[in-house]
Amino acid sequence: MIWLAFVGSCFLLAMIPGVSTAVILRQTLRAGRSSGVAALLGNETGIFLWAMAAVFGLSALVLASQVAYGAMKAVGAALLVVIGVQSLWKARRAPAAHDASMPYDGDEARTTGGWRRSYGMGLATCGANPKAAVFAMSFLPQFVPQGAHVPLTLTLLAVIWVAVDVIWYVGVIWLVGRAGAVLGRPAVRRRMEQVSGTILVALGVRVALEAR
Repeated sequence: MIWLAFVGSCFLLAMIPGVSTAVILRQTLRAGRSSGVAALLGNETGIFLWAMAAVFGLSALVLASQVAYGAMKAVGAALLVVIGVQSLWKARRAPAAHDASMPYDGDEARTTGGWRRSYGMGLATCGANPKAAVFAMSFLPQFVPQGAHVPLTLTLLAVIWVAVDVIWYVGVIWLVGRAGAVLGRPAVRRRMEQVSGTILVALGVRVALEAR
């Protein structure tokens, strides 16, 4: 039962919109499914690394240091604001019209830095988020059965957590891709850039102002 409860909790957590959702959707909308998947994999790499840090107690060191925590929060907030401003700038500079026949997964993936940039963006936004460390330390240990081998069980829980995230977000990316014909229209793309940019800037400001 405890494993089913954990899987259910992971799905519920994945469904709650947050920084990860905003970045993954932003990359999917800008450059198609492949970039969205790359951002997803980067994000999940960050989650797994934080989970492993929790297993070995490294995240506790970060949380114990006010300076380290504050620096990570500042970097994470700045990164979100920069990405959001880039989206707003792109929306402002977007032409009134362009070739509507351009594939949804077309050349724009290369102009935004391709797969590696999307992966790095997902990894950086998660890695610079100290809340991920807090969550990994407080969430995973609750599901370790009594008498179980703690490091091994925590590692398995982290793998399940990442797997559930991937399943959920791949579905979201697929649905967004299916709507590519509509989302690829110039006016819609500009509007989506504006919305995603505003959300990312707001998230960055919230992270910066959030109390520990």
